[in-house]
Amino acid sequence: MTAGRRVARGAPDCDVLVVGGGAVGATFAALLPHVTSLDAARITLLDPQLAVEPPGRTAGASAGLRVSAISRASERILMRAQAWPAIAASDPCPYERMHVWPHDVPARAAGALVFDAASLHEPDLGHIVDNRVLQAASLASFAAAGGRLVAARVGSLQFESGGVRATLERDADRSTTALTARLVVGADGARSVVRRLAGLEARVEDYLQLGVVARVRPERPHEATAWQRFLGHGTLALLPLASGECSIVWSLSQAEARRLLAVAPAQFEQELTAASDGVLGALQLTSERLAPPLQRLLAPQYAVERVALIGDAAHVVHPLAGQGVNLGLLDAAALAEVLAAALGEGEDPGALRVLRRYERWRKGENEAMSLAFDAFNALLSTGQGTLATLARRSLGWVERSELAKRFFLERALGTAGDLPAAARAAAAIS
Repeated sequence: MTAGRRVARGAPDCDVLVVGGGAVGATFAALLPHVTSLDAARITLLDPQLAVEPPGRTAGASAGLRVSAISRASERILMRAQAWPAIAASDPCPYERMHVWPHDVPARAAGALVFDAASLHEPDLGHIVDNRVLQAASLASFAAAGGRLVAARVGSLQFESGGVRATLERDADRSTTALTARLVVGADGARSVVRRLAGLEARVEDYLQLGVVARVRPERPHEATAWQRFLGHGTLALLPLASGECSIVWSLSQAEARRLLAVAPAQFEQELTAASDGVLGALQLTSERLAPPLQRLLAPQYAVERVALIGDAAHVVHPLAGQGVNLGLLDAAALAEVLAAALGEGEDPGALRVLRRYERWRKGENEAMSLAFDAFNALLSTGQGTLATLARRSLGWVERSELAKRFFLERALGTAGDLPAAARAAAAIS
């Protein structure tokens, strides 16, 4: 971060500069014109990859390997950002149940845990959405509102009284320009450049695991169910897709994951079917295999004067519960709501006292969720011994307790806790 401050000359070029055009950054940018008094033309979204995937490319896009389980709260946020209609047109797969079981009991026996949307009088628990479709729909909504998209990366941030001067570097022609903003929002992922340039730290812990992702076609119908098995040495999730296929996320030790990437497809299919306990019959590979590394990241601070972090730039959690994108979208909606309130009171949206309100709102909940996922991973996914055995048996107890099941169901739906207005039911939004 450039040291020192100087008097800014003239009005900033824009009110908000969003760095990072992934799902969370794009949704935040799309949401701002609809929940605040900001003019979309005064919002700039910066990402060097924007030219690679045209923002209008949603329905009909070829299926990608990375998908997200979008909760009811996230669906509402995306609806408020006017991105959900394009997502719905891409044929996302609603899932009506979640079926969770440990490795030492049969999939459909007592001891398994089943969450059913019908028990809460909901049509589904959420939707499995292609990450590229999610991103493209939000980018298209932002562009349609009149927002400015810039295919560049941020090279430096210089803090001035009243704003931030960002150096923009374009890969296409190697040119460099400058842009000033009242607020910079870092939505640029775990390796956030904005976080580093703002002098914000991050605590990173390597899980020493890789998450093998691929698409498979099951022998039997997936039953509109998200299946998850705790293996004792990792976790396997089978997420239903509208095509009848499933998207897998198989968290394993680095050595085991690399071995599975190298084996022939037939052997991979055989081992995957065994790991799934044959719950959907034989599983046939229909795509390539990837295995991104898994890590935990927590930023002790989400904000400094003129800069705020959202999504993976602020926190990365274990993927076993599929909540990473949902937590990021809640960040986006919470920050947008805080900015709306501040602007309504005539406050500077980049002032630290404003951004601290957002940090206090989201930091505690994100850290609590991260700790819970770590506990699930340590006890249910890879744990051994008496404590791990008790944890696995607790799944059966939760299955028999309507109160406990409702508690977990509401969190899976994202309908519990201190929610931003955009994440609440329409009738509850003032």
